[in-house]
Amino acid sequence: MSSESALPESEDPAVVRRERATAFRAGVHAIVPALIATATWGLVTGVAMVKSGLTESMALAMTLLLYAGSAQLTSLPLIATGAPLWLIFAAGCVVNLRFLIFGAALQPYFRHMSWPKRLGLGYFTTDMGFVLFMPRYGDAAERGTREQLWFFLGTIAPGWFVWQTSSIIGIYLGAMVPTDWSLDFAAVLALLAITVPLANSKPMLISMLAAGVVAWTGQVLPLRLGLAAAVVAGVVAGIAAERYFKARA
Repeated sequence: MSSESALPESEDPAVVRRERATAFRAGVHAIVPALIATATWGLVTGVAMVKSGLTESMALAMTLLLYAGSAQLTSLPLIATGAPLWLIFAAGCVVNLRFLIFGAALQPYFRHMSWPKRLGLGYFTTDMGFVLFMPRYGDAAERGTREQLWFFLGTIAPGWFVWQTSSIIGIYLGAMVPTDWSLDFAAVLALLAITVPLANSKPMLISMLAAGVVAWTGQVLPLRLGLAAAVVAGVVAGIAAERYFKARA
């Protein structure tokens, strides 16, 4: 018997490649409807960076290294007004506090990986990648499988390429865009186009409602703390609502 035929089917190279490809394609298929909003948001962010006074090289470095639209847009007004560096970093960190929640939820699925690989996944992780991954595998009996990893990669890899491409286009077209164009409103419409279809269950509706109310009332808070509070409120409300309706059922 050859060594190749003695391999378990789950470890056969052909089976492994097929399983990876299938899971990756499933992730790509799930994220495709969100890519229009990603492209629009990236384009708006690219234009905003140039309009805020950054040079093209500075804007390129920011989009490639930071890769966080909300943190970028939060920091741009502070950069334009010459705010202290610590305040700029603090504002960006506060806006991205939601990724602490994402990381804690994803940890059971990827904790078997080395820390450089986990760090790489953290860089590429997006809101939509998390939103698509957790409903699919949140109740999985086995965590850390090959399918879960490659599905997650399929949701986050296309988003990175689309974001960077559209953001770079926005950077180089920024000087040509009139200042009176309402690009922010276009980005909001694009995000609504992918957010509204997600409201397909009572727990999701309750989560969105809680996050929306807290975000609206938290506008008075400094450093966009209202956004971080809205994320926490939405997650907590969604989990509580899901447990409540499961208990009733």
